[in-house]
Amino acid sequence: MEHVSSTDAQTRFGDMLLKSQREPVSVTKNGKPVAVLISEHDYRELKIQALRAAIIEGEESGDAGELDMDKIIAEAKKEAGLTE
Repeated sequence: MEHVSSTDAQTRFGDMLLKSQREPVSVTKNGKPVAVLISEHDYRELKIQALRAAIIEGEESGDAGELDMDKIIAEAKKEAGLTE
């Protein structure tokens, strides 16, 4: 992962966008990490992983009642922008 200062990120924002398509870019301010720039694809994948983990946690809790997994998956994909 590349690390850049917030000043450099502002100056080279277009370059940072291109780099984020290949790997995450860490942005620092005063030498401390404050943000990570990632591609839209990576963001969607992380969001889907989080949704899957939440579904599994709900299923394992025993408090979820009846679940229609096909409906839940379709809704999660729609919210993540993976379907129209």
